Amino acid sequence: MERTTRSSVLHHSFSEPDRQGLSYEQVWREHDQGLIKCWENGRSLARKDPDLAERCKAGALPILNWKGGVSRALKNMEKFGSLKYLVQWQGLRGDDLHIDLNAELSLTCSVTGMIVTFTPDLTKLANQKSSDDGESAEILVDLLKR
Repeated sequence: MERTTRSSVLHHSFSEPDRQGLSYEQVWREHDQGLIKCWENGRSLARKDPDLAERCKAGALPILNWKGGVSRALKNMEKFGSLKYLVQWQGLRGDDLHIDLNAELSLTCSVTGMIVTFTPDLTKLANQKSSDDGESAEILVDLLKR
């Protein structure tokens, strides 16, 4: 029997409508681990807050629902962010969802100059010193254990 491997690249076109009627399990436990939902939430947020969407289009990485945004430059000009942040940001910008689930991607915030590396490695997020978004590593470690 031949085994097929699923591609690590997740793509969803901006022209596709939001998915409807999915269960919690379908949204958060399927192969995309909720990334499509986070991207859909970004699209919804863009409709509610066009100014935020414009800032994201200009390269800002504002504080959002997931670890990765910045509101000011920190002493250490580099930090890690979650893939969930990255796809929500893509939705806010009006971009197609396009992400490699196994790769890291670094972006520089156009406002603060902070470099954020978006990673699938949750241990990097958990081991990171607390940042300006108020989320401490201890809280994240506790969430990862659940």
